[in-house]
Formats: sequence, structure tokens, C-alpha cells
Amino acid sequence: MPPAAAIIAVIFLAFLPSPSTAGEDDVLHLYNWNNYISPETVARFEASCDCRLKQDYYSDNEEMLAKLEAGAVGYDLLVPTGNAVESLIRLHALRPLARERLPRFANLKAEYVDTWFDPGNRYSVPYAYTVTLIGYNVEKLRERGLPTDTWALIFEPKYLEKLKGRVSVLNSARELMAAAMIYLGHSVHDTDPAKWDEAKRLILRAKPYWATFSNSTYIKDLAIGNLWVAHGYSNDMFRARADAADAGRPFHIGFTIPREGAVLALDSFVIHRAGPRPDLAHRFIDFMLAGENAADVSNLIGAGNPNAAAMPLIRPDIAADPAIFPSADEARRLQMLKDFDVHSRRLLSRIWTEIKVR
Repeated sequence: MPPAAAIIAVIFLAFLPSPSTAGEDDVLHLYNWNNYISPETVARFEASCDCRLKQDYYSDNEEMLAKLEAGAVGYDLLVPTGNAVESLIRLHALRPLARERLPRFANLKAEYVDTWFDPGNRYSVPYAYTVTLIGYNVEKLRERGLPTDTWALIFEPKYLEKLKGRVSVLNSARELMAAAMIYLGHSVHDTDPAKWDEAKRLILRAKPYWATFSNSTYIKDLAIGNLWVAHGYSNDMFRARADAADAGRPFHIGFTIPREGAVLALDSFVIHRAGPRPDLAHRFIDFMLAGENAADVSNLIGAGNPNAAAMPLIRPDIAADPAIFPSADEARRLQMLKDFDVHSRRLLSRIWTEIKVR
């Protein structure tokens, strides 16, 4: 190349945009539960769309709703539980789905669509479900002759005396009150103040025996042996069991649905109205509806699965676990939380404050 031409070429190249990473401007913002989508699944999606998935995390529906109501913006996708979907729809916070962009919607099981919180699935696409149950150190409870299939384990002093300082409960008013109401024989939807007061007194009687209120740290504490009993989510107990086994701990983690019943939480993908990338949100939802991608949430995280196309791809030992995939008889004893009216929410908030400060 002649010297003059070379100089011109150098000047020309100096003014060209610098090379950029593929898809660096294509970012999908997901506000999600902790550890609810595996890194392997994320990597496959990013490769498929030449984009990036950025996640922020919450540990409780109330935390997520409070942050959004306080003005948080920029999230494209959320993964709320049914009662929180109901709240978001009522607040006009969601973007209706473009169903033509979700050709794999037909992969979902019939019993998980057209739900009470979103008839016709105008706003939500079921992703996974968990059961709120009891996780426990098998050997420690066997040594003490304690039952593992009843909420009495976390509420009754005659059992708690053998577990003092080794029990955690969820740091969630809805979940803890639900467990108490179920144990007392009431519906989780009952808002009778007298029954709520009965549940509050049950909780306050048991509280001195508990180590902590926790939505996430109980996983590690159960897996390393600091806790012997935890009130929590089935997928978290699955992880604690795996972590204890991988670390070669001299004990095993079990988890069971109490015989009195429990809460079933169906979590769904919804698109926030203020999110900047509804196009990527739809692509991600449809990607996750593919059987091989939907199966990951069960195989890697231990969540229940509402996707029929995923079932043949789920490990047989997980698919056969009744605490992850309850039988039809078990399912009849499970209840979904529903949103409360303003008066009931305020009363519950006052009860929760009293529980936490006493």
C-alpha cells in the first residue's frame, strides 16, 4: 500500500467504532427468586439469543412487591407466586402476553393453566412450583424419637424442647401464619381475627425455641448441621440435601409434606409493564417452555414442574419424590395463598410486627 494511502487508512480506522461484544446492548433484566434458574440454563439462553440475562434477587413476594411499589424500574421479567400475580394485575403493573410469540405454551399441563389468579393466562406463564414443608436432619430426629410429618414439630413445646436453638422458620408473615393456620385446622384463606389471634399465640409460644427467621440462610445451616429442622421450600430442601451429600456430611437431609397439609406456590413468568425489552422477555419465556429447558428447574434445583414436555426428561428419582411431585391425594391437602383485602393486610402486618418484636 502506498504511504499516503496507508496514512489515510489508519486515520479512517481510528474513527471506526471499536469492536463490541456480541449482544452487549441486548440485556434482559429478570427479577427472580434466589437460585431459581440454573447457570447452565442461563448460558444456553444467552447463546441462543446472542444477548445477556441480568438477574436481581428477592427472597419473599412481599419484598418484591414492596420494591416495585417503591418505584423500582427496569425489570422486564418477574417470577411471582400466584397471590403476588393477583396483586400485580390489580395494580395494572403487568404487560399482557402476546401469545403468538409463545408457540410452546401448549407444553403446559392443563391443571396449571387458566388459574384463579389469572383466568385465561392473559399475563402469566407457569414456570415451577414448590411446596412449603419441613426439612430435617434425619439422624438427629431419629435419635430423639421425633415425628417428621407434622407441623407440631415446629409449634409444640413437647417436641421443641428437644430441638431448642436448632429450628428455623420462614421470615414471611404469609407463610408462617399459613403453617400455623393449617396446623390449627383452618384454611389459609380464613381472615377471621379470632383465628389469626389463635395462630399468633401458637407462634409466640413456639418462638423462644426457634433459632431464627430465615428465607435463605437455612439452606446452608441445614446442610452443615447447625439446624436440625427448617420450615421452608421444597426446592431449598432439595439443595440442602444435595449440599450435605456432596460435602460428605455424616447425616442426611429429609423433607416431607406435613400430614395436616401445606402451601403450594405456583411461580409464573410475568412481563412488567415498565420493562424496556418485552421482545426479549417473550423469547425467554418461550425458550423456558421447551421441555429440555423446563426440565432443568427440576433436575438441577428440585422444583416441581408444570410442563408436560419436561416430564420425560426429569430424573426418575426426582419425579418420584412425593415432596416435589405430590400425588393426587397429597395435592388435595395443598392450598395456594391468595391476596388479602387492604383491611386484612393491615391487620396481618400488625400481627407480624408483634410476632417479630416480642
